[in-house]
Amino acid sequence: MRKRLLWMTGIVLAAVCFTGCQKKIPSPGEVAGYEEGEEYLSIWVHSIEDTEEGQAYRESVDSFNEAYDGQYFADIEFVPRNDSGGGYSDKVNASVMAGGLPDVLTVDGPNVAAYAANGIIQPLAELTEEEKNRYLPSIIEQGTVDGRLYALGVMESSVGFFYNKDLAEEAGIDIPDADHPWTWSEFLDILGRLKPFMDERNGYPLDMTFPVGETSIYYYAPFVWSGGGELVSEDGLQANGYFNSEQTAEAMRFFRTVVENEYMSEAPIDHLFESGRAVFKFDGAWEVNTVYANYPDIDLGVAPYIVSDNWDGEAYTPTGSWAFAASSETKDIEGATELVKWMSGVESGIRIWEMAKSFPSTYEAFENIDVFQTDENYRALYMQLSNYGHPRPKTPVYPQVSTSFQEVLESVALGGKDVQQELDKAVERINSKLERYTRE
Repeated sequence: MRKRLLWMTGIVLAAVCFTGCQKKIPSPGEVAGYEEGEEYLSIWVHSIEDTEEGQAYRESVDSFNEAYDGQYFADIEFVPRNDSGGGYSDKVNASVMAGGLPDVLTVDGPNVAAYAANGIIQPLAELTEEEKNRYLPSIIEQGTVDGRLYALGVMESSVGFFYNKDLAEEAGIDIPDADHPWTWSEFLDILGRLKPFMDERNGYPLDMTFPVGETSIYYYAPFVWSGGGELVSEDGLQANGYFNSEQTAEAMRFFRTVVENEYMSEAPIDHLFESGRAVFKFDGAWEVNTVYANYPDIDLGVAPYIVSDNWDGEAYTPTGSWAFAASSETKDIEGATELVKWMSGVESGIRIWEMAKSFPSTYEAFENIDVFQTDENYRALYMQLSNYGHPRPKTPVYPQVSTSFQEVLESVALGGKDVQQELDKAVERINSKLERYTRE
C-alpha cells in the first residue's frame, strides 16, 4: 500500500499529535460573547486585523456569531504572514507538530492539495449540489482533492490581458470576443504588425515579464492548459509526461519567439503600458483599478487570454486565492463546515470586495455588486473567471512545481536554452520531492 510521508516546508510532520498536546478550549465567559450552551469554534486567518482584508474577516465572524447565537461561537485569531511569506505558515507547521490547530484555518488555494496530503486539513461535511453550485467552478475545483471537497474560498482572482484601446484602434487591431480568442499564431502576426508601429513610439507591442516567484506560473501556465496540457497528473503525483510534455514545450517555445523577435523588453520597464508605450499587458485584475485611479488618460480594455492553436474551448485562464478549510483536529466537522460556508459565502464575498477589492467567489455576490454589471472591464474579468477559470496544479509538491516552471521559463525564453533538456531536468527535481509521497 502506498505510504505518504507527511511533509511541509522541509519538516517531517507528525500524523498524530504528541501525547498531551491538545489545543486549549476556553470555558464560556472567558471569551467575550462566548456563552453557555454554545459550541466553541476557533479560526485562524493569515492577515493583520487592521487591514481591509482583516476587518472583512472580523465582520464575517461577527455576523456568523450573530446568526448562530446560542449554537456556535467562532473566535478569530489573526496570524499575519511576514515579508518572506512565513509567520502564518510557520505557526501552522509548528501546530501540526505539537498540536493545537484551530477548527478552521485559511489556506492559499494552490496549497490545498499539500495541506490535505499532509493531514493538516480534512474533507468538509457533505455539501448539497445546490450549495456547491453557488460557487464559481474554479473555487470548487481548487478545493477538491481526490474527489473530496476540502476548502472553499471567499475570494477568487484572475489575470487580465489588457490593451490600450486608442493604440489598438490607431494600429488597426480588432479585438476578438471572449469565446474566440487569438491563437498563438494569430497573436504573433499581430505583434509583428505592431512592432514598427511601437518602435516609432519608443515602445513595445507587449508589456510582459517573467518574474521570480509565484507570478510566472500564475500568469503563464494557461499557455500550457490551452494546448491541452497539464503540469502534473490528475492525482498530483506524477510530473514525467506532464511537466515535460510537448504541450509545455510548445508554450515555452512561444515565449522564446516573443523574446527573440523583440516584441517585449527582456529587462522590465516600469509603467511601460501605463505610459502608453505598449499596446498589450498581462497583469493581475488589480490593474483595472490602478489605471482608473492613476492613469485616466489610458482607455483600458480587457482582451481574451491568448490560446494555443490547438485550444478546444476548455477552461484555461488564471485563478486561485485564499480559502477556508477545516483542520484535521476539529472535533465537529459539521460545525467547522458551517463556519467555512459562512466565511466563503455570498455576504462575506460582497464584504471582501467592498472592503478589500478582492473578487468574490459566488455567482450571487458578483450579481449583487454593481461594478461587475456596469463596468465592461470588471465584467470581462468576471466572465473570464466564470467561464474559463482553471486552478493551478494540485499536488503536494506544488512549491517545487511553481519554482521549476519559473526557472524553465526564464532559462528558455530569456536564456535560449534547449527546452526539452530544461523540462526534463525540472522533472527530475520535482520527482525528488514526489518520492516522499509515492514510495511503496
